[in-house]
Order: sequence, then C-alpha cells, then structure tokens
Amino acid sequence: MKNKNKKTLLQVEKAGLSINSKILVEGVSFEVREGEIVTLIGPNGSGKSTTAKIALGIHKNIMGDVKKFTNKIGYVPQKISIDWTLPIRVIDFMFLTKDLNNEQISDALNLTGVEHLKHKSLSNLSGGEFQRVLIARAIAKKPELLVLDEPVQGVDFKGEVAIYELIKKISEDLSCGILLISHDLHMVMTATDHVICLNGHVCCSGKPHIVAQDEKFKELFGDRASKVLTLYEHKHDHTHSQDGTINRKQ
Repeated sequence: MKNKNKKTLLQVEKAGLSINSKILVEGVSFEVREGEIVTLIGPNGSGKSTTAKIALGIHKNIMGDVKKFTNKIGYVPQKISIDWTLPIRVIDFMFLTKDLNNEQISDALNLTGVEHLKHKSLSNLSGGEFQRVLIARAIAKKPELLVLDEPVQGVDFKGEVAIYELIKKISEDLSCGILLISHDLHMVMTATDHVICLNGHVCCSGKPHIVAQDEKFKELFGDRASKVLTLYEHKHDHTHSQDGTINRKQ
C-alpha cells in the first residue's frame, strides 16, 4: 500500500528502449518516493543499467514515459573513466565537475566515513574507499533522488555490508529516494523497500520477501537463492563499520 505522505520523486511508466531494432528493455513501470530504496535486480544483460539511464534521461527516444518531480538528483554510474596516473586527491576529485564549497564537501565525506582521506590520492584508495568517495560526490548537494548503479564494485564482502548500511543511512539522514542497482541478492534484503526483478522486462516486483518466493524469481536465480534471501531477512540489532566490523546496538 502506498504511503500518501511520501512525495513521489520519479515515475516510470511502461518505459523501454530499442536500438537498431533490438529491444534492450520494455514495459518497465515503477515509482521512487522520498525516503525509500527501490532496487533493480536481474542477470547480466537484463536491462538494469539501461533502465537507470532511461530514468535519468540519459537515453533519448525511449518508449513509454518518465516523470521526474525533482531536479535535485545525484548519480553514481556503473563505470567511471579516470586516468589513474594523474595525481588527483580526493579533495581535487570532489571539486572536479561540481560547484561545491568546502562545507558541502566535508559534510558529504563525513557522512560516507572518508573525510580523513580527503588529501589522499585516488590511486591509493581501496575499492571500498573509492566507492564511498563516489557516493560522497553524488550526495554533496543533498539530492532528493539518488541513483546508484552497482555501488559495491571492487569491494570485498565486509566492505559490501558496510556500504549497504551506508546507503540505508543516507536514505534516512537525507530523506532522499534511492534507485539502486545491485547484483547482490543477499544484501538486497537488508537495504531495500521495494525490489524490481528485470530480465528485459519486469518479471516480478514487490517487497523483498515476496519477490523471493515468486516463481519467476526462482526461474532466474534458482530455489537456493530464494531460500537464502528468505533466511537473510531479519531485524538488525547491529550496524557495520566501514571495514564491516559488527557493532551491537545497546
């Protein structure tokens, strides 16, 4: 049931994209509202990144309709090109293409837990540290809508847990809506309000535990994945630090 008190930030209606007569994705519909995390899952080539780019307006001449009810949007793409031979520090990277001030940068780096790294070279960061910097850059202007395309690339398991906890914290602290693309079925359960399973189209959607029991989900990922997701759903009595260390709540 929809929460009428939450502002709709993004509305995608029967959207799709065809290139050279090849349909990449079609008939996709969903909404993202403030303070909610909507996650797109699916096998490789299922149209997850394409759908995110459709939602952002990156792809033109699309099928269907996309309505954005905010201009305050942050985006972390799946791939970013950086010349790692250049001596770029975190602080330089934050200033690179954004009109940001020092306070905004410090606030964003603090929220993502990497403020202490602001004078460190990007080339010396771990995978998890670099992803946190990318997220910090995307949230520095406090977006109402945040799009994260595979934000745990190059991160080990403990780091993945911590970053998903961070994403949840960003959603709560900034009250922003988040469109998340993830390949990690285990983590989807803890960090998501609504799951959309794609395979060129929407196979199934809903609350994570509902999607996990859907026959179409099982066809894509197998019964074992469904059982793992169901078992993984639990109420957290702890949080994870940046390195994945468990901190029990009092």
